[in-house]
Amino acid sequence: MVSPLLQAVTVCSVTWFLWKFFRRFVVKTDLDNLPGPSSPSFIYGNLRQLYDRQAFKYHRRLGEEYGSVVRLHGRFGENILYTYDPKAMHHIVIKDQEVFQESNWFTRMLLHLFGPGLLSTLGDHHRKQRKMLNPVFSINHMRHMTPIFYDVCHKLRTAVEARVRSGAAEVDMVGWMGRTALELMGQAGLGYSFDPLVAEPKDQFGEALKNLMPTLSALRGMQQYFPLFEAIVPPGWRRPIANLVPWPAARRMVELRDILRRRSTEIYEEKKAALLSGDEALKQQVGEGKDLMSILLKANMEASEEDKLPEEELIGQISTLTFAAMDTTSNALSFTLWRLAQNPDAQAKLRQEILEAKDACGGGDIGYDDLVSLPYLDAVCRETLRIHVPAPLRFREAKQDIMLPLSEPIRGRDGKLMHQILVPKDTSVFVGIAASNTNKALWGEDAYEWKPERWLQPLPEKVLDAKIPGVYANLMTFWGGGRACIGFKFSQLEMKIVLADLISAFNFELSKPIYWNMAGVQYPSVDPRGDKPEMPMKVSLVKEAVRV
Repeated sequence: MVSPLLQAVTVCSVTWFLWKFFRRFVVKTDLDNLPGPSSPSFIYGNLRQLYDRQAFKYHRRLGEEYGSVVRLHGRFGENILYTYDPKAMHHIVIKDQEVFQESNWFTRMLLHLFGPGLLSTLGDHHRKQRKMLNPVFSINHMRHMTPIFYDVCHKLRTAVEARVRSGAAEVDMVGWMGRTALELMGQAGLGYSFDPLVAEPKDQFGEALKNLMPTLSALRGMQQYFPLFEAIVPPGWRRPIANLVPWPAARRMVELRDILRRRSTEIYEEKKAALLSGDEALKQQVGEGKDLMSILLKANMEASEEDKLPEEELIGQISTLTFAAMDTTSNALSFTLWRLAQNPDAQAKLRQEILEAKDACGGGDIGYDDLVSLPYLDAVCRETLRIHVPAPLRFREAKQDIMLPLSEPIRGRDGKLMHQILVPKDTSVFVGIAASNTNKALWGEDAYEWKPERWLQPLPEKVLDAKIPGVYANLMTFWGGGRACIGFKFSQLEMKIVLADLISAFNFELSKPIYWNMAGVQYPSVDPRGDKPEMPMKVSLVKEAVRV
């Protein structure tokens, strides 16, 4: 016979669940008064439209048709706030960032994948890690890494040249950008070589990282239910149950997680042993002890007990930083090559600037200070990262009820002007990074056009007055506040060195139509279904006459 206490607990639990579920339909909030599209599905809301591989027009339509503050529908009728209003973004990203935190499913998933690294920690825990990591990404360290970057890029150039030496040939540049970005992060970030570039790679860790994003995409959003899986299934049962799931993508995620954890631990142990053996042992390693991880480990050993990071968190940074740096930078480079192939005059102008800088350096590599000062190269990078956000899907979750002010009032569905919005606790907030970067009200009527020249003159006053909270170039591409991309300077240096080496040696043309696919990190494909990342281009050697 069921005890009265158990009956009471059961009744209370069911009542609580039903109230949580039906409350959204009974209690109306400011979000219900916002303009926005209708929901095509009670189960999925607008999420399938947001995540569709060809969702670019839908994302653009949201801003053009409904404005900068929009109500979207989530699963089972829940409200989602979509915004790119500058003042609202400032509060979400900076002023109230402790309220608008990473979604729970996102941090829990990354914790299980990589360990307690920078992407999976919150609050004081995150700030402590960031305090230790910030000096590692300083401009001074970037300057010392320049020779390592050039060494990797010269191998890339040799590999591509071998394929076009006898004449123009079709080369899958997104594949080469992925391999190069991984090797750059490996050598400069970890003091580890994933890929020789001039031969086929055989590194298990590198292959696991390359397969991670396609496998996550194959989960089709089901990773958002990971906290529910944690709540229901005891820790000791999770692995056996995961192995029994009849879904290849889920089982593949478990395999990749095991590889990343094992190899991250091995890399850490090798690095620690070299540090303890002294400077001579470090010099025998890739990067000669100048890589980010060697510097981080050395700083951690010298830190006070209060600031020191435990080994588990140091190991967690290895996969975390490599994953964060690889696909984003490689696809940003792919976007840039694609745009330059579409605009041969811009490609020729950039090549001329790079060749002149090389001549000024005696025909060798361009030094750090001269490279970062090249105006047109900088303009090409900024404009590409303005138009094309490598990681465009950025959600936050309100941890409490909070009032969100707006730059300009909006008219609600009831006809009244709204100067601020009460965002209820647990509301998902989608920040429209790409919409902010291409906001015609700020950037002008040509906001959707790729024009590097716009960065060679003062930016529009409206852009400056908007006070966009991004950490880079009045853009939201690298986010802002306490969770801004810690490696954006690292990424910028990668892009500029790769472009300087490639554009000075090769000419790039489009050989087939390319489709860009919306995902956690955007990627190109030849097939409009986006099943396989690829970007074939017609590549040829730059003629000697051009070099003069």
